[in-house]
Amino acid sequence: MNDKIATPVDAATIMLLRDSPQGMEVFMVVRHHQIDFASGALVFPGGKVDKQDLDERVISRLSAYPKAETDQGTLRAAAIREAFEESGILLARRKGGPAVVGDSDLDRWREGLNKHTLTLGDLLVEGDLELACDDLAHFSHWITPEFMPKRFDTHFYLARVPADQIAAHDGHENVDSVWITPQQVIEDAREKRRTVIFPTLSNVVRLAQYKTVAQAFEGALNSTIVPIKPWMETRADGKYVCIPTDAGFELTEHRAAGGPG
Repeated sequence: MNDKIATPVDAATIMLLRDSPQGMEVFMVVRHHQIDFASGALVFPGGKVDKQDLDERVISRLSAYPKAETDQGTLRAAAIREAFEESGILLARRKGGPAVVGDSDLDRWREGLNKHTLTLGDLLVEGDLELACDDLAHFSHWITPEFMPKRFDTHFYLARVPADQIAAHDGHENVDSVWITPQQVIEDAREKRRTVIFPTLSNVVRLAQYKTVAQAFEGALNSTIVPIKPWMETRADGKYVCIPTDAGFELTEHRAAGGPG
């Protein structure tokens, strides 16, 4: 038996938001069933930090943003890259100009990243772009508990979807996608129409307190980010995954998969 505790891998997740007649919606994707983490689950686009996010050509093209010790530029770069790969939304702008709009370059760049024939640095240099790090709001910070064989040190961000860009899943890591209100995600999870893992659901419940994108950004920018590391509790009626009750989240416990009820 291997009792060695896995070291968390830096990762970033992005909650793409838009206002709609139904209320604020968030873009979510369904993980392919063969993916080894959260397979088949409804999640936000995201993934681990890659070496291309550390490229000096990337670091030199990050827009100015409020900095914190645990919220580094490489995490925002990774969040933006993952969002682009998995949703087709590129949070970038021409240097000194407006946000990138939907065009053929976006499709070509996205394909290049997904096929590993292009890096994020290549894309930024070719398009003379900078990453719109200032368009992201730091929402939360979760660390996979020590009993898990794979662990991630994940930062969650909010972002508005730019005008003239259309979100769509990649068809590889993700097999479906949806614009959905937080309330609908909660209802679908409760009725077991969708699989939503605890960290995702807890963030969705927190997001549901806001009615508009502007309110969500204001709430995120005025909150203190506390690193959250869930733990497991065994109770008479089963096992529960728990987080601190004072961390700013309404959903602080969840019955573990396979438990009764």
